[in-house]
Amino acid sequence: MKKALLVTTVSGFVPQFEMNNVRLLQQMGYEIHYASNYHTPSYGKDNSRLDGTGIVRHQIDFVRSPYSLKNWKAYKQLKILMEKEHFQLVHCHTPMGGVMARLAAHATGTVPLFYTAHGFHFYKGAPLVNWLFYYPVEKWLSRYTDQLMCINKEDYKRASKFHARYVDYIPGVGIDLKKIRYVSETDIDKKKAELGIPTDKKIVLSAGELIKRKNHESVIRAIARIQDESLLYVICGQGELAKHLADVVKKMMLEDRVLFTGYRSDIFEIYQIADLYIFPSFQEGLPMALLEAMANRLPVICSDIRGSRDLMDEDTPDDVKARWRICDGGIMVDKADDIEAYAEAIEYFLKDTEELKVCGKRNALKAEKFSRECVESRMKDIYKRSNTD
Repeated sequence: MKKALLVTTVSGFVPQFEMNNVRLLQQMGYEIHYASNYHTPSYGKDNSRLDGTGIVRHQIDFVRSPYSLKNWKAYKQLKILMEKEHFQLVHCHTPMGGVMARLAAHATGTVPLFYTAHGFHFYKGAPLVNWLFYYPVEKWLSRYTDQLMCINKEDYKRASKFHARYVDYIPGVGIDLKKIRYVSETDIDKKKAELGIPTDKKIVLSAGELIKRKNHESVIRAIARIQDESLLYVICGQGELAKHLADVVKKMMLEDRVLFTGYRSDIFEIYQIADLYIFPSFQEGLPMALLEAMANRLPVICSDIRGSRDLMDEDTPDDVKARWRICDGGIMVDKADDIEAYAEAIEYFLKDTEELKVCGKRNALKAEKFSRECVESRMKDIYKRSNTD
């Protein structure tokens, strides 16, 4: 049987985002192997979601920091694995997984080598140090890459000038629209009761890791500026800033207006109880949580960043300046840390329930372009191309 190797830095990445590709490769006759650091699971507390998938697991001692010499141990482990298993295809993801897998594949002559860039660290508005460090590394490694895939148009335009044999744009990792179930008012009330939320609350929702990049603190501080006591900000996720954000909420006396739920496996049900979705991230590739919210007919407020622009169909000329502006499916905030702009945008939306509904319906239509079926069709063609070259 043919063998395909998937590589990511942290072990929660494949069950969270790449199971569509796993199934596709399995249908094409591949035995799937997965190299990752299983001691650092993400998007959940353990690796149980990989149980029963048929995936063969390999522990690789990745660390996330690109400056850590410990990653050379991961490189050596990958080399040994590739020499032992003789894979017919390698598909890597995440920054350090992508770097070490491509180096190891080049050293061992393992081809074809696929890399999906889920958001380059160099992008319009990125710190200069990102351009000085990550850009030359990525351009150099593209020489070892048979197939480079980008999930947003800004990255694709830039990667097209690199040295990979093929460069393709893929509309994300594919959202399974069949998961969406529009529920009754009774079901909504039950879910609110389960979470301890009064039925009369207006819910602004965010979902994502509690890390600096996701920027939940800006919205918490925006909530403090809004006088509407019926407004509740619900944050789903876990992460290293959990205690810090809880301390901010306590210090600002917002315990009755901000709810932390932790990581939720029922997030599609929670989308259904929300009135508005807010995504204030500083940096993304193509934000899956924002896409899921749109598919669930939620109007959105998001920061004006790469990836989010793709979902909002926003391509505002550089000479147009506004702290926040109305789009078809919501509002885009010019600067991700503009607390006052978030407060104004939330107040603008929540005073007009009809506009919320119209924006939500538009977003559901947009989400269809990023469906699982659209992405699978594209990936199937790309994988097949590797077999015929």
